[in-house]
Amino acid sequence: MSNLKSVKTVYEAFATGDIFRVLGVLSPDIAWTEAEGFPYGGTYHGPKAVLEGVFMRLGSEWEGFAAVPDEFIDGGDTVVVLGKYSGKYKATGKSFQANFAHVWKMQDGKAAQFIQHVDTLLVDRALRT
Repeated sequence: MSNLKSVKTVYEAFATGDIFRVLGVLSPDIAWTEAEGFPYGGTYHGPKAVLEGVFMRLGSEWEGFAAVPDEFIDGGDTVVVLGKYSGKYKATGKSFQANFAHVWKMQDGKAAQFIQHVDTLLVDRALRT
């Protein structure tokens, strides 16, 4: 499977709630970086840390959280995805939408690194009462 196809699989699986399929694309030693200022900002090491620190929190704290890709830029071992986040923060009832850029560094068919870029102010507004 090509790196581009592997990355596309992540978004398809995320959209259907198949988190274990998403985790299957991640390298055992992935470095997953959420943007500073994002609610889960920081770097998570390994699929278990990503599951617990990011995905489980997205599932429990947000209603209808989505990461919808608009464009995939295939750079071989680096794939960039441009798209939009949306969702409603359960604690405040506020919704948001923000553009994102995801940078995927692939190695041996698995995601070795993920870097999130997003306007965190737009997300933060949904967190505030």
